Order: sequence, then C-alpha cells, then structure tokens
Amino acid sequence: MKITIITVVFNGAATVRDSIESVLNQTYPDIEYIVIDGNSTDNTAEIVRSYGSRITRFVSEPDKGLYDAINKGIRLATGDIIGLINADDFYHHNQVVEKVVQRFKATNCDAVYGDVIYVNPENTEKVDRYWKVGEYKEGAFLWGWMPPHPTCFIRRSVYEELGNYTLELKSSSDYELLLRFIHKHKIKLSYLPEVLVTMRSGGMSNATLKHRWRANREDRQGWKLNGLRPYFFTLFLKPLRKIDQLLPKL
Repeated sequence: MKITIITVVFNGAATVRDSIESVLNQTYPDIEYIVIDGNSTDNTAEIVRSYGSRITRFVSEPDKGLYDAINKGIRLATGDIIGLINADDFYHHNQVVEKVVQRFKATNCDAVYGDVIYVNPENTEKVDRYWKVGEYKEGAFLWGWMPPHPTCFIRRSVYEELGNYTLELKSSSDYELLLRFIHKHKIKLSYLPEVLVTMRSGGMSNATLKHRWRANREDRQGWKLNGLRPYFFTLFLKPLRKIDQLLPKL
C-alpha cells in the first residue's frame, strides 16, 4: 500500500524542516512525499531542495491559497492513501504512517484519523492543548464534532469520487470537505486512539475573534454548499468543544 504525504508551505523556512524530517523519518517504506510551495520569498525553497531526491516531487509556483495548493498535491499524488502535514506541524513519532497503514488493512476503511496535541510555537515541548477525538458516531457533525484535519489519511479513490477542496471558502474548506465525505456521503472511518500529529498553536481559522467569526460563517456555508441543514446550535458547539482540549490528559 503506497502512501502519499503532501506538505503545503509558504514562507515557512522557520518550521518546514521539522515537517520534512518527521515525514522522512517514518519507518513505513513506501511513501511518496510531495511538497507544494506557493513561491516563497524566504529560503523555504532552498531548504526543501537540500533534501534532494528524498522528496519525491517539489513544486514552487504562485497559487490561489492553501486549498488550491493542497488540490495541486492531490492531483499529483499516486499513492493509495493521501495524508497532509502542514509546514507548521510534524508527525508525533516515526511510526505514525506504519500504524495508519495497519489500521487501513485491518478495517478496510476509507479514512483513518487520530488525536492531536498543540504546542507552544517557541517551545514545542510545552503542550497547550490535547485534542482527544474519540470514535465517530453517525450524526456527530450536528453536535459540533469533526476529526482533526491534519490527522486524516484518506483513500485517493474517495477524492476521485467525491471531489477535492472547494476554493469558495477561505478558512473552512477542510471542514466542508470532511462534512461532505463523512456526514453527507458516510465514508467508513477508523479511529486510531493515539496522538498522530503535533501542531504549533495558532492557525488561520482560530487566530483572532474576527477570524473565528468568519470561520463560523464559512462553516455554515459549507453545510449550504452540500444541501444540508445543521441544528441551530451546531456551529456554536464546534468552538465550545475546544474547552475540553485545555484539560490535562497526557
């Protein structure tokens, strides 16, 4: 089973090396690694090129944003399974892909997801939040649930059948895609109950109250794009679920 990992980056020289190393150090042998750079103006491209052929495919050119870049990577992918690791994030240990593949083989599922920890951007040993996701139950999206996007490994055939990331949304295209795949089309999920990804705290949709408000509006638009209707409280529960992530679980 071949796995494609995609990293999207723009001016990520300060952190991209951690992401790359976490992929290249995986124990699973059959990994295709694609890096999509949005024509960075720092030395991101030089860092990526320094790894030579260990990175299967490197594209550096202007794009229309994060999700356009991800779509480029998906179109280039040849693996059976596609995983995404952002330039600010890294895999929690070197057996993540191996364990994900085992779960795919054991369950014959369409997608695997797991837990996330958020760490201080300056001190990645300091844990700010722990997102313990739990098993998916049908209808959970109506109660504000979603799996952590960076931990989702999805069969390429699912993208081919159900489509890629919409460019209509600026910060909630990942939510819309998971809503479409899981809630609307009911792909088969398998939960791997351990931390798969370490993320630096912060992010496009959560950086400020203004961004959170915009993300909430885009989340609602994601339901509309799919001809779905949430409960009146659904999108208020989604950010409230993060309160539990602040409680110590490690």
